[in-house]
Amino acid sequence: MKGMTMSYRKRITRVAVPALGLVALAFLLLQTRALTGGGTTALSATTPPAPLTSSVIMAEGRVAAYPGNEVITGSDRSGTIVRMFVNEKDEVTKGQVIARLRSDDLEAELAEARARVAEAEADIRLYDVEVSRSRHLWEEEVGSKQAYDRSLRDRDAALARRRTSLAAAQRLEALIDKTRILAPISGVIVERFVDEGESIEAGDSIVTVANLDRLRIEAEVDEFDTARLAIGADVIVIAEGFDREWRGTVQEVPDAVTARRLKPQDPARPVDARVLLAKVEMQEQTPLKLGQRVEVRIATE
Repeated sequence: MKGMTMSYRKRITRVAVPALGLVALAFLLLQTRALTGGGTTALSATTPPAPLTSSVIMAEGRVAAYPGNEVITGSDRSGTIVRMFVNEKDEVTKGQVIARLRSDDLEAELAEARARVAEAEADIRLYDVEVSRSRHLWEEEVGSKQAYDRSLRDRDAALARRRTSLAAAQRLEALIDKTRILAPISGVIVERFVDEGESIEAGDSIVTVANLDRLRIEAEVDEFDTARLAIGADVIVIAEGFDREWRGTVQEVPDAVTARRLKPQDPARPVDARVLLAKVEMQEQTPLKLGQRVEVRIATE
C-alpha cells in the first residue's frame, strides 16, 4: 500500500511541474503583450515625447545694443576733469555737456589773441586814412609816391596781423571746445570711468552712452552649426534669474566666423572654438540688461 502511495505521488509531480511551467509562461506572455501592445497607447498619452535636439541649435550669447547705439565717449586732449555733469543711469541728449576739462590757460591765450585782432583792426582803420591821404597828396603832386607806397605796405601788414590773430583765436576756440565733452548720442549713461579732479590723457574713456530703447542678442553659434542657421528662424532666449523666456528672430547672419568671445559655461565645450556671431532681434520688451549673458535656442525647421 505504501509503495502504491509513493508511485502515485511521483506521477502527480511529473504532471504538476510542467503544468505550473505552462501557467508561468502564459503569464509572462500576457505581461509582454500588455507592455508592447495595449499598453503603448496609455504610456504615450502620459509621457511627452523627448525633444529632437537635432532640430534646435543651442548657443550662448549676450545682450547688445544696435550699431551706433552704444558709444564710449572720450577726450581728444589731455587735461584735468574739473566738472562731471552726469552720473550713471542719467539720461542725456545728443550734444549735452557731460564733462569739462580745465581750460584756464587756453581761455587766457584766447583773450590775448582777440586783443591782437582788435589792435590790428585799429591799425587798419588808421592806415586806411593814411592811404587815402598819401594818395591824394601824390595825385596833387604835393606828396611823394614813396609815402603812398609806404602807407599801402603798412595797411597790408595790419591786415596780415589781423588774419594771423584771427587764426590763432580760432585755433584756441577749437581747443577750448575740446575741453567740453559732449554726449555723442541720446541715451543713458551706463558706465562712468572718471571723477572730478582726475587727470586724463587724450583718448581715455570718460563715459559710455547707450540707447536702451532697442536691444538685441549676439549669439555665438558654433561653426559646425552654420549650415543649419537661417535668417528669420525662431529663437527662444533664456536668462538666469528669470522664470520665463522671450521670443526673437534671427535678424543677421555674418559671412565670417570669429573667435569665441564668451567663455562657455559648459566645461565640455571648447574655449578656442570658432563661432558665427548671429544677431537676434527681440520680438518683445525684456528686462534684460546690456551685456547680460543669455542662452539661446534657435529653431532649424
